[in-house]
Amino acid sequence: MNLDIKGKRLLILGGMRISCEIVRKAHELGMFVGVTDYNPPEKSPAKALADASYQVSTTDVEAVVKLIKEEHYDGVITGFVDVLLPYYADICSRAGLPCYGTKEQFEIFINKDRYKALMREFGVPTIPEYEVDMARFEETTENIVYPVLVKPADSSGARGITICENREELRSALFHANEFSHTGTVLVEQYIDEQEATVFWVFQDGEYYLAMIGNRHVKHNQEGVIPLPVGYTYPSAVTGRYISETMPHVREMFRSVGIRDGMMFMQCKIVDGLCLVYDIGFRLTGSLEYKNLQAACGYDPLAMMLKFAVTGSMGEPDLAEKADPMLGGKYSYNVSCLARPGKIARIDGVQEVMEMPGVIDAVIAHYPGEEITEKMKGLLAQITLRVLGEADTAEEMQQAMLRIQDTVKIVSDEGRELMLPGIEPSDYTIKGESVCL
Repeated sequence: MNLDIKGKRLLILGGMRISCEIVRKAHELGMFVGVTDYNPPEKSPAKALADASYQVSTTDVEAVVKLIKEEHYDGVITGFVDVLLPYYADICSRAGLPCYGTKEQFEIFINKDRYKALMREFGVPTIPEYEVDMARFEETTENIVYPVLVKPADSSGARGITICENREELRSALFHANEFSHTGTVLVEQYIDEQEATVFWVFQDGEYYLAMIGNRHVKHNQEGVIPLPVGYTYPSAVTGRYISETMPHVREMFRSVGIRDGMMFMQCKIVDGLCLVYDIGFRLTGSLEYKNLQAACGYDPLAMMLKFAVTGSMGEPDLAEKADPMLGGKYSYNVSCLARPGKIARIDGVQEVMEMPGVIDAVIAHYPGEEITEKMKGLLAQITLRVLGEADTAEEMQQAMLRIQDTVKIVSDEGRELMLPGIEPSDYTIKGESVCL
């Protein structure tokens, strides 16, 4: 389907740094782009790239609808923040513009309690959890086996999450997680320290396509916080089993809530080759895997989402043929460079990395002059640079990732190396077996 979108006017809700990727792609597609949020331009990086910017809060539905009508926008989209999705649905409904999901669907998939219950109903494997009642804390925590993971039921970006080794740590973590929950709901899950995978889905006209499954390589490289991702490798060796055993149940789950368009990621722990879901996002993903999919399979989920915003159609012809979770026998990757707290003076090696064979893009999340604060420790906000690439073999991919990591240097204003330890050869195997196909 060829959609005429050149000259269409798109309003982006939220101007955070990663939203610059949305602005660039929309410009590439020939759109006029506006960005709005309550922040002044100097605190909203995407506004600097946009054709127009506004200081209207994304949660002020009436004001945003008024803006859309006065400025004649053809579509609206939000990016990488779960909490904005219900507001986005309300705005689209009030303004009469396309919305890839319903408010009810968003409210299910931004609430861990609700989507975990839905997964259990349809036999989709998920992480076991404990019911803890603060009013009966001693009684309801008596049989808990530690360690456990405590997290808000409705937050994202790794905010409010704590690993607990005993009851006193659990008590403190419950109060901490509650501070990050908009609904005052906290989950206590069994903590599983295993390899991870992320499952990516693309939806079009009520058809559900498994885009790919990637190994999510996390690293215990900081004390007192959860491990964060240092890279992704695609496709994962668990893909075949997922397709045969889990995918039919997931599709039934999607069908039960009426999903038609959009995209979704599911973060999982890998236990005995099975993907146990612990987090879901019915939205764009910060891992920027759409760049990997464009290079490997010839379709771009971000571009599809932008087309939908202004036309009501994802608009990707022959998606059934293009959507190949095996990536045509090739490999793709993402190197995520984490920085410890400190003020960034320079990031060395980016140009050299961009010239390496197979590198697709290098996306900077924090520029020189910006600071990784102590409050950002243990959050995905520590990711300072993402490098995406492709390779013909698993060995070529692994060597490229290690070379990239050795080339990049993140240096503080005091001359200290800020880059945390990243991916290493042992991360490519589980019990001696390759995590890649």
